[in-house]
Amino acid sequence: MGAGGLGALLIAFPLLPRRHPVPLLAGKDEHVIDALLKVGRVKGSKDCILTVAVPLCEMGQGITTLVAQIVADEAGADWRKVAVEAAPISPAYADPVLSAKWAPLWMPAFASLGGDADGTLARLHAERGPLMVTADGTALAAFEAPLREAGAALRAMMAQAAADKWGVGWEECDTKDSFVIHGKKRLSFAELLDAAVDYDPPSVPVLRAEPPREAPGQFPESAPARHPRLDMPAKVDGSFTFAGDVRLPGMVFAAIAHGPQGASVLSSYDKQAAASVRGLITVVKAKRWLAAVATGWHAADKAVRAMEPHFKADGPIADSEKTLVALDKALTKGEPSRLFSEGDPDALLAKPSLSVRYDVEAAFHAPLETASATARMRHGKLELWIATQAPERARRAAARAASVARSDVIVYPMHAGGSFDARLDTRIAAEVATICKVVGKPVQLTYSRWQEALAGIPRTPLSAQVDGVLSPDKTRVLGWRARLAVPATAFESGARLLDGWGVKQAMDLQDQVDPMACEGALPLYRIPEKAVDQVPLALRQPTARFRGQAHGYTAFFTESFIDELADAAGKEPLSFRVGMLEGEPRLVACLQGAGRLAQWGGGIDASGQGIACHQMELVTGGGRSRKGLIAVVATARQEAGVVRVDRLSAYADIGRVINMDIARQQIEGGLMFGLAHAVGGASSYAKGRPLAGRLAQLGLPLLADCPKVDIAFADSNEDPFDPGELGMVAVAPAIANALFSATGVRFRRLPLISEGL
Repeated sequence: MGAGGLGALLIAFPLLPRRHPVPLLAGKDEHVIDALLKVGRVKGSKDCILTVAVPLCEMGQGITTLVAQIVADEAGADWRKVAVEAAPISPAYADPVLSAKWAPLWMPAFASLGGDADGTLARLHAERGPLMVTADGTALAAFEAPLREAGAALRAMMAQAAADKWGVGWEECDTKDSFVIHGKKRLSFAELLDAAVDYDPPSVPVLRAEPPREAPGQFPESAPARHPRLDMPAKVDGSFTFAGDVRLPGMVFAAIAHGPQGASVLSSYDKQAAASVRGLITVVKAKRWLAAVATGWHAADKAVRAMEPHFKADGPIADSEKTLVALDKALTKGEPSRLFSEGDPDALLAKPSLSVRYDVEAAFHAPLETASATARMRHGKLELWIATQAPERARRAAARAASVARSDVIVYPMHAGGSFDARLDTRIAAEVATICKVVGKPVQLTYSRWQEALAGIPRTPLSAQVDGVLSPDKTRVLGWRARLAVPATAFESGARLLDGWGVKQAMDLQDQVDPMACEGALPLYRIPEKAVDQVPLALRQPTARFRGQAHGYTAFFTESFIDELADAAGKEPLSFRVGMLEGEPRLVACLQGAGRLAQWGGGIDASGQGIACHQMELVTGGGRSRKGLIAVVATARQEAGVVRVDRLSAYADIGRVINMDIARQQIEGGLMFGLAHAVGGASSYAKGRPLAGRLAQLGLPLLADCPKVDIAFADSNEDPFDPGELGMVAVAPAIANALFSATGVRFRRLPLISEGL
């Protein structure tokens, strides 16, 4: 049977040869090549169309285009004849790289032993879930190879069909623009399709000698993109369908009220107050929320507000004053646990050259699109239209809420209008499933902006004490210790996502030691004695994953403190860094590249320039890893008490760049996100309610506040690194250091608030 047969099986991975049915279904005139690719003809056309399955959540990062491009380049297909569809939930799309990275969440004892060198257990865990989660920048590491193999399979099948017609060896043929070529002979994929699907591709994929790559400068920014984004035209003209745009026959609309942030339960509401709202259908209550269902969303929202629901605490409730007290007590009196170290700096740090405290407030994801999901019960199946980074986890949550089998829930993944990891929260899937079960009609639940702020779980607040000792000649740092008072935020969010724990239950994990909550805190600089300690504590408010993860705050205090040490030593900040980066040529190149872009003036004499750099690393198994490195120079000033950033210059090394336009968009978007959370994006809580619950209250930069941006990339053949989170991590320290250059005042709190010298 050829690869296009309906009974085709997918070998999940070679070490443990377990087989699964290929999850893709062939439509009329279509043939399934493997789990990631179908090929067929469009009705009324003779063109051969490739349809690539996308097993990841598109949140604006361009992964849909990248996935299709990788297959098309390997197959030699015409980019104009490539389509995409969301992949169904299946072990075929499990992410073993993410499973390995998250091993401390699902098998802490095993992870601490440093085992699973070949990734076998991580793959088993990923497949068992299946772990289909878009997070931590693992997409390229997990899926580039199987995507290339899918394209190579199609290319081999087409080449075999053409070679038999021509009487030549198929290995002598090539493909380009959806044609098989041998010398001057050409046959289109469309002409060969019916014959090609009867051939089997080689058991060992024959990949092209060169993987997909676009070198810096190869295609000028002014030139049309070789692979323009597939979603761009519809997003520009407004025809694109996001989760909130779904419309079904007979559909009704729901609005919801949640309790204060933390552990709260519904205590009372005035149902009669909603009765006069025109269009109201019914009211649905649950332990921790109240919803109104109506013929239109605005009527539902009006009804739920009219009922004035009240909630009472049944556990910890977020309160920023209590959080600050807890962080201060933990940092000054708590018992630290050593997480990472090279040498032992404690003796040296008995008399530190510099000791500084940094603080980070809770940060909101604040995606442009608020959470929305649509559910319909039909023929015993629950259908769910949702923008989610974790479709399998959303399916489980909906199944539990609707009291149906997991296999009876069908998830239609939608593109998200932004996320920044907010769409790892699957509570809305359970809520809409519950409402659908009660009303017996298709229903769409959409959060108001206030409910998005109230119910959305923020990035953790934390405090850090960093101590350093300079060498006698003040040319380098001899000792370094970072001590973080931070809850086990990775364990807490992992329990909610992977184990389905409730918010109240997951908060019980906060006082554990959590290395993932301190990632990136051990500096890359050649410091003989350095260590990172965590003081775990229970904050009594829930915390969540956030773009950049721990690197978003560890880079802030690491690069701010390096700058402070350089100033204490009387050294120029860039050369001070370079002098401690022996053996790190990629990061040195980033620093020098950013300096050239920004016309670095030394960061002194009130220049208003500041510099910062950072590295993120993803271990992919077998002793291999992928690294993303970035350096940022900010030009900033303080004007009328407001931080103004005039320019951001970034030089990134993300290995081999597959699509330069998308890489540039990702870094630029990351820079703007980093800027937003350097100057705003945070809120305090009082009795579980955020004091800044609207976008306009978060201090986010407007278009007029956005600086000039310069971006350049290293010309590298290293394995590609996803730049989605890398772009934001070094922005805040670069701005903080720039403000010191401009004002002589140190800014040691995020968002950037001066604490004085």
